[in-house]
Amino acid sequence: TLNVDNDHLHLQIEIPPDMPVCEVVQLLKQNSSRALKKRFAFIRRMYIENSIWSVGYFSSTIGVNEEQIRRYIEYQGQKEKPEQIDLGFS
Repeated sequence: TLNVDNDHLHLQIEIPPDMPVCEVVQLLKQNSSRALKKRFAFIRRMYIENSIWSVGYFSSTIGVNEEQIRRYIEYQGQKEKPEQIDLGFS
């Protein structure tokens, strides 16, 4: 699941248990930064050598709440008030 907001994104992925999360995040940031710079000239001008992404990230395991997390991600950036959306949280 993926949802992009003005200044951040939410991404739900499944990774192999033997692959460190920090390595996956690094690969995602490197490859997406490279692809965006290749596609958009203004990004190449703005970020000459550095990655377009910030240094930090947040990560969490899901477990049994996978569908709730998916709905949470899908509704990010919506203009509706949170109380109008039933995300299944108690």
